[in-house]
Amino acid sequence: MKRRTISILAGMGALVVASASWWVYSGPARAEEAKTLEAVEVREYQGEKLSSIRSFRENSIKGPQNIDKENYTLEVAGLVKRSKTYTYDEVLGNQLYEKVITLNCVEGWSVKILWEGVLVKDLLKEVDVLPTARVVIFYAYDGYSTSLPLTYIIDNDIIMAHKMNGVTLPAERGFPFQLVAENKWGYKWIKWITKIELSDDTDYRGYWEQSGYSHTGNLNEGFLD
Repeated sequence: MKRRTISILAGMGALVVASASWWVYSGPARAEEAKTLEAVEVREYQGEKLSSIRSFRENSIKGPQNIDKENYTLEVAGLVKRSKTYTYDEVLGNQLYEKVITLNCVEGWSVKILWEGVLVKDLLKEVDVLPTARVVIFYAYDGYSTSLPLTYIIDNDIIMAHKMNGVTLPAERGFPFQLVAENKWGYKWIKWITKIELSDDTDYRGYWEQSGYSHTGNLNEGFLD
């Protein structure tokens, strides 16, 4: 016996009859909700070999911090005309930049990474920094802090990164944001940033600077004062 197919108007499905068997075709099966696959880091950029994000050594003062993106805020305050508090998505609403930069740790190891994020100076534009400001102090979720000259932040297009090697920062690497303090020792590359303060206190000393580490953190100088 030949199979007969009877099609009903589009949108109503199709009824198929064959050898005394009946079934109803109601259109294509509904696809399941898309699943996010784990990101794969890039290991080469424009012909330049990159270190792995797993090449870092854990040396933070309180261990990796786990920050909830939905509840995260970044405060920018101090010597500004108007303080501002950003959500994670609002920070990333700024123009994104990427650059290959090597982090050098005082412990003797280094990693070359493709960093992606926003320019700190773009965040500062929105708060209108006062002329008396000389220093930018960064505070972390774990209580860590460090400072850098305002001119260094602006003149060197310093990035506050949310990705490394194309992968969103894992918790141990500073999610949601890590400072990419180019040409500075690793202790200036503060992770888990929660606050940026504009200050005129050029003598401010952060966590390691209070213990005798160089205030400037310049790579071309020793890291101890």
